[in-house]
Amino acid sequence: MADLDKLVEELGKLSVIEAAELVSKLEEEWGVSAAAPVAMAAAAAPGAAAEAAEEKTEFDVVIKDAGPKKIDVIKVIRQLTSVGLKEAKEMAETADTKIMEQVGKDAAEDAKSKLEGAGAAVELA
Repeated sequence: MADLDKLVEELGKLSVIEAAELVSKLEEEWGVSAAAPVAMAAAAAPGAAAEAAEEKTEFDVVIKDAGPKKIDVIKVIRQLTSVGLKEAKEMAETADTKIMEQVGKDAAEDAKSKLEGAGAAVELA
């Protein structure tokens, strides 16, 4: 059996042109097409993930932890939403609670900065 680690190391040394030639030869030899795996690899590329993140237009504001200044966080939650004191307190005390759902980027970032200014740990999802 071939040493797979050594084979992977050797394949890593191929230039782009050599890799394309290898693909062609393997397709001829085995009668398969590498088009689907190549397309999937392109979809999973880091650049594609960054583009997808840039395209996102609606965010959820999720409070992870109210921090030491829970009263200040409750006040900010009430300013940002139309909930009462009891609901705002429950939101502040419950981890991973959505404070705002499907809001624009500017509104989400504004809410995040206000909540973080009050001492909360916040995530945009």
